[in-house]
Amino acid sequence: MEALRKNEIYDCAITGLTSEAMGVGRINGQAVFVRGALPGELWRVKIVKVGKTVAYGRGEECLSPSPDRVAPGCPAYGRCGGCNLMHMSYECELAFKLGKVNDALRRIGGADIVCDGILGSEDTERYRNKAIYAIGGSAAEPVYGFFRANSHDVVGVEGCLLQSKSADRCAAAVCGWMRRYGVEPYDVKSGSGSVRHVFTRTARDGSAVCCVVSAGGFDAKTQPLVDALLETCPELKGVMLCVNRTRGNTVLAGDFHTLWGEPDLTDTLCGFEFEIAPQAFYQVNPPQAERLYRRAVELALPEPGGTVLELYCGAGTISLALAARAKRVIGAEIVPEAVENARANAQRNGVKNVEFICADAAEAAARFAGEGGRPDVIVVDPPRKGMSAEALDAVASMQPERIVYVSCDPATLARDISRLRPHGYLAERATAVDMFPRTAHVETVMLLCQQKPDDHIYVELDLDELDATSAETKATYQEIKEYVLKHRGFNVSNLYISQVKRKLGLEVGESYNKPKSLRTKTPVCPPNKESAIIDALKHFDMI
Repeated sequence: MEALRKNEIYDCAITGLTSEAMGVGRINGQAVFVRGALPGELWRVKIVKVGKTVAYGRGEECLSPSPDRVAPGCPAYGRCGGCNLMHMSYECELAFKLGKVNDALRRIGGADIVCDGILGSEDTERYRNKAIYAIGGSAAEPVYGFFRANSHDVVGVEGCLLQSKSADRCAAAVCGWMRRYGVEPYDVKSGSGSVRHVFTRTARDGSAVCCVVSAGGFDAKTQPLVDALLETCPELKGVMLCVNRTRGNTVLAGDFHTLWGEPDLTDTLCGFEFEIAPQAFYQVNPPQAERLYRRAVELALPEPGGTVLELYCGAGTISLALAARAKRVIGAEIVPEAVENARANAQRNGVKNVEFICADAAEAAARFAGEGGRPDVIVVDPPRKGMSAEALDAVASMQPERIVYVSCDPATLARDISRLRPHGYLAERATAVDMFPRTAHVETVMLLCQQKPDDHIYVELDLDELDATSAETKATYQEIKEYVLKHRGFNVSNLYISQVKRKLGLEVGESYNKPKSLRTKTPVCPPNKESAIIDALKHFDMI
């Protein structure tokens, strides 16, 4: 077939969506990704990039629109790197997100379950209680908005449909102050300039806090900044400055200074009152968070009682919800300010059966296990990158009956449940929750249960794959292969394992390491795989 040519225009029928909601079709047998296209549509597409296996196209004209297509309400849609699902109906969006979770569970996680369903959001606009506006432009004409996809170019967005009106007013006030006093926005490439971001949080009662993130202080211009914010946003309870001199992408990094009022915001969730520091994790969509937490509690504690360990507990929101049904709850969080908030939140709400420790998830789990702790349930709510191998091992070592995993990324959730499977934990139930309408992100809450000794597991065995010496040598070939894959990230064959075992003087089944014919050349185990196999043998006390 004819190869696709860059800048050429083709007709393309869209048949599916990627996990990031890009339309997928085929032209001349090659997969083509088209942003903004929907399944069932026919597009005139200009090819902008041709790779070895896929190509990327820009939609020039929709020749046959889908009935699920709707007109985006934001004038910056398609240019800003924020939301990317405003062109589809909300019913279509929910179906896409549910399919995205189920696909990841099956394809990446190898799980034999599908979600019970997806809990949609009543509000698809102005639902976010946290905004992080990037500042760009110049001192004469500053703009606030969001980075264009895959760049540090700020696209001006006045009145984002996902953010609170307080957030818009705060960002506009900061830009007005910059214009008046000639304050330069920060330039990522050169490291010059001052103002980087405007961070806001808004409570359900309308109160808010604002934090200006800058590469330095403002000296005599500081009080006029506070005055401008308070004049424009009388609902503010606190104004902060975060001095972030790093060249990285972390927004709230560096030293915090309270310029006026109180730095923490008070909000209500699940019937509890919470104090939240700017650095603390807190769900951005409170009504959906309440539905998510209720589901997590149902899965974790179908019957009242028991001890629960929660990792990545943030300001203690899930911990307090769990404490209403648990005998005891221990929450762990690495951010000190969040732990202080969590302890204060427990005291404020009169919850006495919960305690909080400041520690990384892996450290907290290992410490708890080392002290002989064995929780009945472990609840985890990790960041988008998921759990580390150390944290997963520590969790599994405590052998809880149930693990409830709250995830904001189906791919890392699926990866982690596959890592828990060798420890005896299988996915039992899952529910998707739309915490982030009009974006491709979706939350999932999953229950994993420990397989009991009397559980019946039917396994089909290939006799050629069995290690006849496993009873004596402590580990099967399959266990060795799983260990290598987990710790080194690559596969090793039975042949290579047998070669290494024979080299070390370990007993090997008679059929191993023999070519199938005299003319067959037997491959030799490469050094990196030999080293990995030796590590596995040491782990299983075989050498």
